[in-house]
This record gives sequence, C-alpha cells and structure tokens, in this order.
Amino acid sequence: MSQWRLLLTRPAEDCAALAQSLAAAGVGSSCLPLLAIEPVTAEPRQRLLLEGLHGFQAIIVVSKPAARLLLEHLAKAGTQPPRQGWFTVGEATAAVLQGAGLAVSTPSRGDDSEALLALPALLQAVAVPTARVLVVRGVGGRELLAERLAEQGASVEYLELYRRCLPVYPAGTLKRRIEAERLNGLVVSSGQGFEHLQQLAGADWPQLARLPLFVPSPRVAEQARAAGAQQVVDCRGASATALLAAVQRSAAPAS
Repeated sequence: MSQWRLLLTRPAEDCAALAQSLAAAGVGSSCLPLLAIEPVTAEPRQRLLLEGLHGFQAIIVVSKPAARLLLEHLAKAGTQPPRQGWFTVGEATAAVLQGAGLAVSTPSRGDDSEALLALPALLQAVAVPTARVLVVRGVGGRELLAERLAEQGASVEYLELYRRCLPVYPAGTLKRRIEAERLNGLVVSSGQGFEHLQQLAGADWPQLARLPLFVPSPRVAEQARAAGAQQVVDCRGASATALLAAVQRSAAPAS
C-alpha cells in the first residue's frame, strides 16, 4: 500500500475516474475539483466552423471536454465529421474521439502542445499549400499552437466550446481538507488548474507550497516553481498512467 494520499483537482467526472485508477494501484486520494466546465452558447461563426470541418487539413482537439462537446454539437446537428485529420494533445482526449470512430493522431510521449507540434503526422498535414487548421478548445488558452503552425504557413482558426471556472468553495476549504484527511501531495493537470489551486489557497499558499506537487509538463512545473512551490514533480503527461508512474518513483513525505 502506497504512503501517498493525494489531493486531486480535475473536473468532477475526471477526478472520480482518476481516483479509481489510483485506488486500484493502492494510492489513496481525495477529490476537490478546481475546474468546472461551462459550455458556451454556439454562435453563427461556431456553427459555420462545425459545418465546415471537411475543409480543414488538421483538427486539433485540446481536451476531453472539448472532444465531448464537439461530438455533442455534431450529433445534435446531424453532421458527419471527417474520419481523418484529427489530432489531440493526450491519449485520453484521443480515446473520446476514437470512441466515435474517428482516426486520431497523438504524441506517444508528452501531453502538451510542444509534443504535438513535433508529431510527424501533424507536420505532414500542414505541409500542403494554404493548409487550414482548426483548434477546438475552451475560451482562452495558450497561443503556442497557432503561432508555430502559422510560422509554417498554415491558417489557424479556433472553435471555443466552453469556459473553465473555479467552483465556489468557502474560504479555507483547501487547507481544511488537506489537514482533515492528512493529505501529503497535490495534483494539477494543467496550468489553469494550478492557477485555481493557488487562488483557492489564498493566504494559506505559502504553507501549502511546501507539499509535493505533481504536474503534467515542464511548462506547468516552471509555472509552479515560479509561484513558490518547493517540491514539484513533472509527470511528463496528464494521464493516470503518467501520474501513477511519477508517484511510484517518488518517496512520500514522512508522516
């Protein structure tokens, strides 16, 4: 039985699934979702993009919520998506699209934009003249994909389907949960997840920053260290498998 007792912060549905995977491996955890997904109302421009998916050489879906909402929109409209030309940052997002019969390419290592930009299949897709790329995501987010693909001559458009919100919790919730359940590690799955963790911690952050923090990528690791996190573990991926591997190679703090 692992000595780790982790605070998980993903959206509620994903948090529960991650907790189950960790429990099967003997790792204890507690769920406190710090990202709530709020779908946005489809505007005329969004509907045009949904109807014109066949006109893109590459469709990049950056998250599971984006994949689920995209499929819901397509089903509601009775639109048949192209079977080829799909790309995702991580395997979990790819699995959502693959469940709908779509052929998806995703990096074998790394769950971030940098890994996707190095994927040969994506480089080949955007190598054609006047290549069009659609990025399906939440409102806002990193611009790295668009910037790098534009440098290669591609035209990039965004289809934004949801907003990420911090759920409302009473002041002190984070510290009380950690102390009550004797949690000894924190887990975030994205840069925004870390921002929400720090925001909810408030004045307690300097104390909580001493706890080991598991993050999905070098970028988020750098972000966390810059904010004062003292023990950052880069899982090199956001999947349950990547987290479990990082947990198993890391020694839990002494009780």
